[in-house]
Amino acid sequence: MSNGLRALLDTALPRRNPDLTDTGERKALRWAKTAVWIIAAIIALQAVLLVVGAWRNDRQIEANLGVAEAEVLSAGPRRSTVEFVGPDRIAYRPELGVLYPSELATGMRIYVEFDKNNPSLVRVQNRNAALAIIPAASMALLGWLICAAALAVLVRREQRLPVASV
Repeated sequence: MSNGLRALLDTALPRRNPDLTDTGERKALRWAKTAVWIIAAIIALQAVLLVVGAWRNDRQIEANLGVAEAEVLSAGPRRSTVEFVGPDRIAYRPELGVLYPSELATGMRIYVEFDKNNPSLVRVQNRNAALAIIPAASMALLGWLICAAALAVLVRREQRLPVASV
């Protein structure tokens, strides 16, 4: 790691400088930095869990795979609802919609893959968890950029505090 990057990271970490008087404002800035780092960690965890959850759903569907023709009842970029008839000749309308719903339109006839043991777990045929990687990564990147900007503001404010030795 280069010295410049190391120095930047050292100023962004919530550490107490023993050479400076620990005022209330310095403590508040340390707590704010800690909060930003916690938020950044939560954002990273959410991104990982989004991909892991999608992968887990795919494994569950593939373990007991059923395929059916479905009609798209409502379509949106994040949620689309479908209706399909399972092998037991019962019509299903999963309340949570279909996984990987992009590029669907109301009234379309599509094929879906579902878990025969849990017909509420449905995905559009030939789509899988790989489609969750880009949204998860972009969510993490945007969150980290916001956290980095917040840390930069906190570091700048900390550097403007008067330097009084202990």
